[in-house]
Amino acid sequence: MKFIDLQTQYRLIEKAVNQRIQNVLEHGQYIMGPEVRELEEKLAEFVGVTHCIGVSSGTDALLMALMALDIGPGDEVITTPFTFIATGETIALLGAKPVFVDIDASTYNIDPALIEAAITPNTRAIMPVSLYGQCADMDAINTIAERHNLPVIEDGAQSFGATYKNRRSCGLSTIGCTSFFPSKPFGAYGDGGACFTNDDDLAKTLREIRDHGQDRRYHHPRLGINGRLDSLQAAVLLAKLDQFYEEIELRQTIGDRYTTLINEYCSNITTPTIANGNTSVYAQYTLQVDHREKTQTMLSDSDIPTAIHYPVPLNEQPVFSEHSNPTATPVSQAVAARVISLPMHPYLEAEDQKQIALALKEIEGQLE
Repeated sequence: MKFIDLQTQYRLIEKAVNQRIQNVLEHGQYIMGPEVRELEEKLAEFVGVTHCIGVSSGTDALLMALMALDIGPGDEVITTPFTFIATGETIALLGAKPVFVDIDASTYNIDPALIEAAITPNTRAIMPVSLYGQCADMDAINTIAERHNLPVIEDGAQSFGATYKNRRSCGLSTIGCTSFFPSKPFGAYGDGGACFTNDDDLAKTLREIRDHGQDRRYHHPRLGINGRLDSLQAAVLLAKLDQFYEEIELRQTIGDRYTTLINEYCSNITTPTIANGNTSVYAQYTLQVDHREKTQTMLSDSDIPTAIHYPVPLNEQPVFSEHSNPTATPVSQAVAARVISLPMHPYLEAEDQKQIALALKEIEGQLE
């Protein structure tokens, strides 16, 4: 059993992928070729925003968004500690301070009720993460941000394709960012990412930043990075886009089936909660369990792969030790000790899900 199955997807779209790649090989515009522009237009329409800026990775998307908002030394950015390192890392790389606010125990996303107390005169932005495939409570976050005249960057690396009150992830804030890492719901065959915005000036700035800060050849009004999306990765994503609509529905069906089966068979396992008004693309299907290490070992013995997203909150990472107080985020601490992710992809068979749920039932009985 595979944790993520990219091969089945490839077999379904093999002809389209190969043709798209062949087109790039024939025209030879490997950097910022026509596929990048085509992808940007289609993804902007998909998300429902004016501008999509294709970039080299999800991490670079976050970094560029912060740079476009002039975040730098002495500034503070409010974010969540329960996420991948890239979220806090990009803040710190610019000399700013990540301010970690605890999460909601049900959704694992930043708790809006705790944000306002963390705002100081140095706060320059709020960066919520839409974790595990569902959006953070963006209306509540945006309301707080507007009250304090702060921009919001949605880290939608795991939620691209999900909806919040019938609006797409990455189209819910000042700038939305996502990742096209191969294991993501909408993944390339290498690194890639994108920024989304309705702000014309920010879009112009983001496009300059991704190309070494230049607004035209050899003319650099700002500092930037090499953050361009490869034409080959754009070609792969274009080939995948039509299939993505179906895969979103498949992911939701599979996520719902997991929840039904596990709640039926198991009494001490916490299944995901999808907030009212949200849909999830289930980038991960993540449970909370007692005896996680034993559970993971016993599942492995049954040839069921698992992963842990994420075992150590960012404010407990050594690199952030001088920035934060681990005791200020008790929910993140508690959740990090209990989460475990199961195999999740659009082509996971119902029988495999039943096998996993029955294995969890057996394990739960043995560990009670």
